[in-house]
Amino acid sequence: MKTTPHDPHAPGSEPGDHLPETAGREEVRVPEAVHTPKATDPDPAESATPESVAAEPEAGEGTPADDGAQDTDATQESASESASPEPAAPVAAPASPPADGYVAPAISAAKAAADFVAQIFAEVNAPDTTEPAPLLATPTDEPEGEAEAVQPQGRPGEGMRPYEGRHFLVLGLGASGLAMARWCVRCGASVTVADTREAPPQLAVLQHELPGVRFVSGPFDASLVEGGAGVHAVYRSPGLSPATVAPVWAAAQAIGLATGGELGLYAAALQYLRASHGYAPAVLAITGTNGKTTVTSLTGQLVERAGKSVAVAGNIGPTLLDTLAGHIDAETLPEVWVLELSSFQLDGATGFEPTAATVLNITQDHLDWHGDIGAYAAAKARIFGDTALMVLNREDPTVMDMLGTASAATAQAAQLASGKPAPTSRSKQPVKVPLRDHLTFGIDMPRRPGDFGIETVGSIPWLVRAHEADETRKRSTRRRAAPAGQGGEAAAAPEDEEDLHIQRLMPADALRIRGRHNASNALAALALASSAGCTLSAMLFGLREYRGEPHRVEPVALIDGVEFFDDSKGTNVGATVAALNGLGADRRIVLILGGDGKGQDFAPLATPVARYARAVVLIGRDAPLIRTALQESGVALIDAATLPEAVHLARERARSGDAVLMSPACASFDMFTGYEHRARVFCDTVLAMAQDAGQSLEGM
Repeated sequence: MKTTPHDPHAPGSEPGDHLPETAGREEVRVPEAVHTPKATDPDPAESATPESVAAEPEAGEGTPADDGAQDTDATQESASESASPEPAAPVAAPASPPADGYVAPAISAAKAAADFVAQIFAEVNAPDTTEPAPLLATPTDEPEGEAEAVQPQGRPGEGMRPYEGRHFLVLGLGASGLAMARWCVRCGASVTVADTREAPPQLAVLQHELPGVRFVSGPFDASLVEGGAGVHAVYRSPGLSPATVAPVWAAAQAIGLATGGELGLYAAALQYLRASHGYAPAVLAITGTNGKTTVTSLTGQLVERAGKSVAVAGNIGPTLLDTLAGHIDAETLPEVWVLELSSFQLDGATGFEPTAATVLNITQDHLDWHGDIGAYAAAKARIFGDTALMVLNREDPTVMDMLGTASAATAQAAQLASGKPAPTSRSKQPVKVPLRDHLTFGIDMPRRPGDFGIETVGSIPWLVRAHEADETRKRSTRRRAAPAGQGGEAAAAPEDEEDLHIQRLMPADALRIRGRHNASNALAALALASSAGCTLSAMLFGLREYRGEPHRVEPVALIDGVEFFDDSKGTNVGATVAALNGLGADRRIVLILGGDGKGQDFAPLATPVARYARAVVLIGRDAPLIRTALQESGVALIDAATLPEAVHLARERARSGDAVLMSPACASFDMFTGYEHRARVFCDTVLAMAQDAGQSLEGM
């Protein structure tokens, strides 16, 4: 791999020129399979030995309601995911503060590179209404296989009645169930909504907005579709597990009824709008156990910063269909859709074909809903459909296995469609299957053209992208890098030395979201937005501006030298492990754990707890299970009856320079109404302690 030095303070450089190279660029060829815009030679900087580090997830979804009738988009913790922990100190504020006056607080120990990063970005203050100074030359042509978003012709809302004369059954009256009922009525169908609860929270809204819709309460059984019910299709709210709806689902499929959910209706709507009005947006889809909300929100911001109209919807809220209907009515259909999708929404989905999609990571979660980790991963993998560019976390083996599975399925489908016999190998070796179009990201060095990663230059990690080196660069690299062989000829250089040229994008420490896991999230967002034709010049400014999501290792207060962090969205073990690895590098931690474990294995907590924790305070229903998993860690384990008691006990154990981290690794429903309620109780307790101690919260 090759990078070249560049002096950001060279004479004649102007504000904003210290990141890009302003002369002597060579065009870099990007493989067509990557489906990304062609780029110019990277902004060079000093060469350095790459540092490979482990990927860390962001926290995950919650669990459905007991009766399964309440979908996760409105009231379940599963509608969001927990924090991608590992925060470090915010970057020192730029010399010229943003227009909104925000200055990132510096309450944690600053990294060695903070001053350097602040200097780099001190003069970068791109105006909101103009294109920022380019970090890369503007591409002169569009990448093959990519077409500009087609603007809709006419008014899509007029005459959009594809379901006229049909009768649909919607199972579950949560936010998604209500959205499906609205959409189906809008499209001409008559609708029955069934729920196991007599009076679900959305019932009054349904009866007010859609008085013609029939509501039925009671068990989900075959009678809902049999015996002259006249149903043409059945749609399930995402909070309902397969086991919950199995009787009605099986009966529907036995008599040939279509089955699906909100995602299928959304996909069908886009197909209809494309056929009737030429509307062909880019659709970017995000899932994973942890990190979905951060990557979804950040991707939306990058697309918007690049000057494209964008809609962000799905598990992050609002619902897919309500958002689509709103844009149709306002005649503002966007160029790009950015969708957060949970495993519940993806389970059983058909017909969804995004432009690009990612599975960020897979760790144990929702096993009580899916049954086992294999079914959970398979549901996540449905996000790729048959044609999407696959954006993969190369540091997660389960995610990388999806490439082979999806490629084999695509090849088999193509072979069946051709009517030709399947290819065979005379050598009895497995026939090689062409890989699906894909690119990868990770917090190590990229390994193939188009991939994103991290390169450490001195002590400063840089977000980078790999490009295929041209033949001139390959020959030059061989001459410089390869040692002499016998006869004075240069020995062959490693393949990656010949084929890759590394483009440095920006220092990771310039991100306002801290930690290696968030650098990985940023790379995933860059990869997705790039697939929609967004330019790096604009996206890098968007990365710098993004401030993160609440309740994801969020600083709350500093009391007598002890920092308190709210990671209430840390609802699974993987999220808490990442939080410990992130904060533990700089300090000891007193950890608050516990709640509804959703059937998880707590054993993976033992190693980071033993390494980083001073003490652990246990709360909630599954505290005994966590105690069993941690009893050999050598760390003090303390029980608390309530969260406020746990906060006070944690403060007593913590010493100046430590952190108190509430990252429960569990859902909250055993003690709270949701993760936000849990966060509020934690923060209120901490802030009251700060006031009692006379501590200033300025800058927190």
